[in-house]
Amino acid sequence: MPHADSDLSRPLRLLGLAAFASAASMRWCDALLPVLSDDFSVTAGQSAQVVYAFAIAYGVMQLVYGPLGDRLGKYTVVSFAVLACTVGAMGSALAPGLGWLTLARVVNGAAAAGVIPLAMAWVGDNVPYERRQPVLARLMGSMVLGVIAGQWLSGVFADTLGWRYGFVGVALLFATTGVAMRVAARAGDSTPADPADAPPGADFAGVSNLERMRRVVRDRHARLILAITAVEGGCAFSAMAFAPSHLHERFGIAVSSAGAILALYGAGGYLYSRSVHWLLARMGPLAMARAGGLLAGLSWLLFALAPGWIWTLPLCLGSGMGFYMIHNTLQTQATQMSPGQRGTAVSLFAFALFSGQSVGTGIASLFVDALSTGAVLAACGAGLVLLGFVVAKIEPGADPATRAAR
Repeated sequence: MPHADSDLSRPLRLLGLAAFASAASMRWCDALLPVLSDDFSVTAGQSAQVVYAFAIAYGVMQLVYGPLGDRLGKYTVVSFAVLACTVGAMGSALAPGLGWLTLARVVNGAAAAGVIPLAMAWVGDNVPYERRQPVLARLMGSMVLGVIAGQWLSGVFADTLGWRYGFVGVALLFATTGVAMRVAARAGDSTPADPADAPPGADFAGVSNLERMRRVVRDRHARLILAITAVEGGCAFSAMAFAPSHLHERFGIAVSSAGAILALYGAGGYLYSRSVHWLLARMGPLAMARAGGLLAGLSWLLFALAPGWIWTLPLCLGSGMGFYMIHNTLQTQATQMSPGQRGTAVSLFAFALFSGQSVGTGIASLFVDALSTGAVLAACGAGLVLLGFVVAKIEPGADPATRAAR
């Protein structure tokens, strides 16, 4: 039974702070790739391993966190995952070489995997489907503010105190947030008022994690959402990972400036989160996804061809807003793929997203060294245009039992 909105304000604020911290750490290395290349004497493609190693760990651990959240409680698992992120962030600050930094990013990614997807699943448990997309968009607003902070502040630290001090700041943010969440969990603010508030089918005693995942992927609609999400992750995050390097190499601007420009991507996502009610009322989720694909894809295509860095400012903003117009539609449908085991379903959604990111960024890094960053950005843009049209063809979410009856 979903809660009243007034009951959700405090846990949503803390989940939003956790999402902010997780997103900041996720994108923290984007603007650092040129610096890491210089410090560790490696190519831009080789330094990108700190990006896709995080993504691989993040994606694989979804197979653990989803069922764990369904068993132990989503908010509880999120709070401990946030505390565990402190270890990976401090390990990154102390890493003596690229290999150790990559390992620390794996630890950070493995811990951060339990934050945003389970926060989304918690919203799915507590907010009715017809009101869910705007609430998820507000949670996403916190996440994209983290993206902005990560992409911008990491470059600022690199050009001032040094990139290692940036990771110390991230570790302190995780520690503070995790303690606040544990205090709230002990006070009972994050738990349903009574057992009737648990989502349908939440009793899975004796059901293995593998069986939970099988129950989700047996549904054709769920498989379609997961496949599309993997492609989305490969296109969108590969473009984000190499955009700062493109700006630095083509226009010779400082790393901090490149990070600040890329932070406009997150600003575009935040703009979407504040205008989601208006957009949904005028277009509906599917037409909005198609428009988002066109906006994001064309923005990256033009970004690759821009004759000067000043042109990339509105393009970064547009690419961010367009991506989240697609992604929020997919998020909302993911929360309805399997309501009785929503933690598992949403974690599989995140697994698909970050598996796509890791594979996509790994492939893109090969083309960056062989061709150019501009070629990769253009290819990712074309993929997002096509993706928007595909998402616009997907039937709006319904529970599996309803779809089976049709």
